[in-house]
Amino acid sequence: MRSAWQTLDGATLRALAIMSASVLVIGLSYGVVAHSAGLDWWQIVGIATLVLAGSSEFVFVGILAAGGSPIVGALAGVLVNTRNFGYGLAVGKHLRRGPAMLVSAHLINDETAAVTTAEADPRRARAAFLLCGVGVLLAWPTGAALGALLGGLVADPAVLGLDAAFPALLAALAIPALRDRRTGAAALIGGVLAVALTPFLPAGLPVVGALAGFAAVEAYHRIGSHGHPETPAVTTEDKAVTSENTLTAAPEVTR
Repeated sequence: MRSAWQTLDGATLRALAIMSASVLVIGLSYGVVAHSAGLDWWQIVGIATLVLAGSSEFVFVGILAAGGSPIVGALAGVLVNTRNFGYGLAVGKHLRRGPAMLVSAHLINDETAAVTTAEADPRRARAAFLLCGVGVLLAWPTGAALGALLGGLVADPAVLGLDAAFPALLAALAIPALRDRRTGAAALIGGVLAVALTPFLPAGLPVVGALAGFAAVEAYHRIGSHGHPETPAVTTEDKAVTSENTLTAAPEVTR
């Protein structure tokens, strides 16, 4: 953990601290909602720790609040959490293999995917993933516990506007990556698909459809590269070897 702190710069560490604080605030909102749905504090904290996926947990308690079955709520939460498959593809290449991968898989979520993919260096990406994952693991259940305790004081957490803070933070983290043309095109296509699917899918699932944007851009790039193979660049060393070969092959001029 100490080496992870030393790997990242001050700006990244501040961003991770802000991220963890925001997760705590959203966790507080979740705790209030879960309390109003009839869950006990230990159930709220237990789900927050073991599931560690805000969207799935909000869907679960929303179904319970509407009078739905816990099994249906759990299945809906699993369906929403299928987006972690895409996150795993993006983040997994930076993680160590072996038994530690199982622990790392538990820390894959919206926040860790955002901060990890923003880093180009594998060592920095791994450090950002680890610190962000630990921050979320501590902040989310803590916020949920506080929300459960305050559940009787705040009837409607939506009036606090907490639901807008988290998406705004994720957008701020994603903006630097959009400078790349391919990433920007994939995000644009994925965003359009997500908006189009929103009226027809439960909350949390449109983002899964947005992954098609990245698939479309990657497929277009691969097809284009096969149709127009790149000409290898000629280096200075290649030019020198070519000149030497030309001089060697030239016929000697006799006097």
